[in-house]
Amino acid sequence: MSDVSIRRMTADDVAGVWEIENATFPTPWSMRDFEHEMRENPCARYLVAVRDDRIVGFAGIHIILDEGHITNIAVTQEERGHGIGRELTAALLQYAANLGVQYVTLEVRENNAPAISLYRSLGFIKVGVRKKYYENQTDAHIMVTDKMPPPDPDFTEAETVFEEDQDNI
Repeated sequence: MSDVSIRRMTADDVAGVWEIENATFPTPWSMRDFEHEMRENPCARYLVAVRDDRIVGFAGIHIILDEGHITNIAVTQEERGHGIGRELTAALLQYAANLGVQYVTLEVRENNAPAISLYRSLGFIKVGVRKKYYENQTDAHIMVTDKMPPPDPDFTEAETVFEEDQDNI
């Protein structure tokens, strides 16, 4: 995977992300949903995996205080099985930890064995079931982890609020 880089998603990435979303999920989010996430949702953080200037995967999380909720993770069909989903998920957990998240939750289709295996390998455990959660009446496993990586003490991003900024709020 050395020729794949992971970076923060921007509004310019929406079309490429939506193509993957549309090809992956039976009821995909709309392009407008992703535009909203990029421009209007202060809780949303997304990463993209890029190979040869082409988006090959993405992962998103909503962060509220010390909790993160993974919204979606997808990799193009031709890139699946090469570790990109794992790298995206691990990078998303690191990003969340850098922002002070203590635990992360998600829902996953009960019949999505590869995703469940990936999440378990990253420390997630099943804590419940949402009956008929998906549009086709499939149940969702609710999974959670508090096995977060240590935060990078040098991490900052444009939205970072520093103590000295508090006087101006």
